[in-house]
Amino acid sequence: MQTGRVKLDNQITSEFITEISHRLAENKRVRRTLPGGGRLHIDRNLPFLCIYRRPASANDNGTDQLITGEASYLVSSSAARYRKGLSSLVNAIVETLSRTAGAFLIIELWSDGTPVSILDPDNERTAPSFRIRVPRDRIPVKTIESIESSLRRTVVSKNRAKVDLVYTSKPWPEGLPGLLTLRDVSRYNCYLVGIEITPIYRDPETLQIFPYVLSRIQRYFSTAVKKGAFEFSQKQTTIRLPSYKALGRRAMVKAVWEVDQKLAEISNQFDFLLHITPVNIEQSLQKFKAGRFEKKPVFYYRPVSFDPSVLKRDLYAIPFDRIEDPTIANLFLQKMVELEMKISMIRDRNTRNFFYGSMQLFGEIDEETSGTAKGILEKVSPHSREAAGSIAVAADFFAQRARQEIERYRKIYPEIRSTVSVRDDIIGLMVSHGNLLIGSKVRIPDSRVEALIQHEVGTHVLTYVNGSNQPFQQLYCGLAGCDEMQEGLAVLSEYLVGGLSAPRFRLLAGRVIAAEMLIGGASFIETFRVLYRQYGFPQRTAYIITSRMYRSGGFTKDAVYLRGLIKLLAYVRNGGILETLYVGKISGEDIPIIHELQLRKVLRPLLLYPHYLNDESAMQRLSDLRKGKKIFNLV
Repeated sequence: MQTGRVKLDNQITSEFITEISHRLAENKRVRRTLPGGGRLHIDRNLPFLCIYRRPASANDNGTDQLITGEASYLVSSSAARYRKGLSSLVNAIVETLSRTAGAFLIIELWSDGTPVSILDPDNERTAPSFRIRVPRDRIPVKTIESIESSLRRTVVSKNRAKVDLVYTSKPWPEGLPGLLTLRDVSRYNCYLVGIEITPIYRDPETLQIFPYVLSRIQRYFSTAVKKGAFEFSQKQTTIRLPSYKALGRRAMVKAVWEVDQKLAEISNQFDFLLHITPVNIEQSLQKFKAGRFEKKPVFYYRPVSFDPSVLKRDLYAIPFDRIEDPTIANLFLQKMVELEMKISMIRDRNTRNFFYGSMQLFGEIDEETSGTAKGILEKVSPHSREAAGSIAVAADFFAQRARQEIERYRKIYPEIRSTVSVRDDIIGLMVSHGNLLIGSKVRIPDSRVEALIQHEVGTHVLTYVNGSNQPFQQLYCGLAGCDEMQEGLAVLSEYLVGGLSAPRFRLLAGRVIAAEMLIGGASFIETFRVLYRQYGFPQRTAYIITSRMYRSGGFTKDAVYLRGLIKLLAYVRNGGILETLYVGKISGEDIPIIHELQLRKVLRPLLLYPHYLNDESAMQRLSDLRKGKKIFNLV
């Protein structure tokens, strides 16, 4: 047998153990298959190891998956013929890593095998149930407290977890021997913690796993492990970390890159906004005027360039179940759901189902956003105009200015491939796959040029480029729900460069009013009249707002501009780091995950920063926001 390899029906050899020890001593990643269907994964030198020994005489479906997302874990068979080799392997791992850290923590997990059905609402034991088995001596008190408090936060189907502490001389599965002798535990300054779980994540009769329940418990359990290991490292070892999140995995299994690639391929096969945006907005406006604003316009769309059923088939074939890291798996699964909805919406253009899909993507209009929109329209006069002396510039002029801005970034990063084009089939401005598209009929007040450059290039193009430089392609394709953050950040950039004008502010509020009317069942004509007659929008502006809102059957995305700005201002007031938001196209809910991936050094440092972050006036405006400047005072 070759050094470093293990025959699956054989024992763990001394040569294999020696190789593992050498790799760990050199701080190299270890990922090896063990006899009996086991697996060893140690991402880097870490002061802990999660262990699960699979029962030899019972089917324990799902339990091993609770630890396989960790940066340091060992899954093994508990069969008697593997015990000696397994004990020697664990001994070598502890000896090598404790030498670096000064102490070591072993967290062993097993299920109690209790046949409990989560489908029985009258059985109180269907709540998640953990028993933390603590040795009577050598107790890492703070570590136990951290694990216990984290596990108590576990909630499944509205049932909060029950957690008990059990003091024992044998903190490992009943009927199995300890993996280390008491002498070795003391010699290596090793601490043992056992966690027993009731397997509510599978059917007690068929043993079929409930994927949602299992994944939910895994996320909570993973957090408990990291927090416990972090507390241990701070109190018992020489290792100092900035956060428990830094204990997550850095190295990703091949399946992660495969899933990311396939999601990106599907996402890149269609442009959602182009497919649902009419190509005849200008012509329909002229007909609408000619009909005295009494006849609903007819919109025409681009032909669908793909077969939705084929694309969905490819989407469902992606092997999400092979991703071990629960954080990454959850991100990708959310993106899969969003892509599926967008594909369905394109298929359902001009039907009520399209509107229902939009509601799923962007949600209801919350009270804060609605109240803010109405407050803006009350406080900002409909007679507001752009800056005095402002003249309108044509599409070609704006395109040239946008190209100049991209060139500024290209001097920092020559690999930028983003382009700018003026097109007859576009209304307004749009960034598609990192490229800026400009409607040929666009006329922009020169006082607004810089603001819109930062909106489109300084935000949408820049986050696309930054995302392209990250290991995950989803950061340029856009994580699920990223539109709200993207548009909120883009509007914020307009304010920071001093270009958020009163008419623009009213436009954002008008979009929210139009969305509310659409959701409330108002017709195109009714919504147009309210915007034009009640709120005083110019005819063209009222028409554009309404047509964007009613396109393809009802598309409520435009409400997220104001909602995103509201949430972003709260983020800034609470001390949020603005630079984090430029790592790629992310949602507000993704910020803690992005921060975790940065701490884990999975993500690369930010490639490009918006130019205005170096501008003194912009930084003063940002400082005003941090001090609590209200949204009504932005113009």
